[in-house]
Amino acid sequence: MRYLDSNYTDTLEVKKSKFITYLMPYKEFLSMMKQLKLDHPKARHFVYAYRYLNEFDQIVENCSDDGEPKGTSGKPSLSVLSGADLINTAVIIVRYFGGIKLGTGGLVKAYSEAVNLVLKSSKTINYVKLEYKNLYIEYSQLSKIEYSISLLEINIKNKIFTEKICLELEASTEEYDKLSNEIFRDNILEDL
Repeated sequence: MRYLDSNYTDTLEVKKSKFITYLMPYKEFLSMMKQLKLDHPKARHFVYAYRYLNEFDQIVENCSDDGEPKGTSGKPSLSVLSGADLINTAVIIVRYFGGIKLGTGGLVKAYSEAVNLVLKSSKTINYVKLEYKNLYIEYSQLSKIEYSISLLEINIKNKIFTEKICLELEASTEEYDKLSNEIFRDNILEDL
């Protein structure tokens, strides 16, 4: 699975109709839709599709044809996102009607091409599920542990100082395994 961390846009023109495609992280979908409706008051359609991972690691999908004939715009756009194995991603296609009807097949092709076009210019990132763990250490171990953590590029979300230090970490399972091996190899800690 892959995701985006930036917004991308591209424009496709088919028989005088303009398809302006906006690809974005899902968290920006609602605010982007509001902004696009303000920016493009004369546009005919605001077709969208999105896929995101919910708290149960299930992919949630939705799409809208926004007045286009049923199944000719939202579903083809969603199919492109799905085919690219994208999650936590949304696409909005703003259509300006050019006066020439494209027909159902033409609409499916145009919306699919519009999403594929913006995907070609976008950079996606491999999705890695992050886990949150606490690591309890002695004060004397802090600098060595922080050094190991920084080498592995593990994120320290928080440090809590009590009798011991609690490091709240965010990392993938593989990164935790590497950290555990590093710590035990150097006898820094007895267990993770």
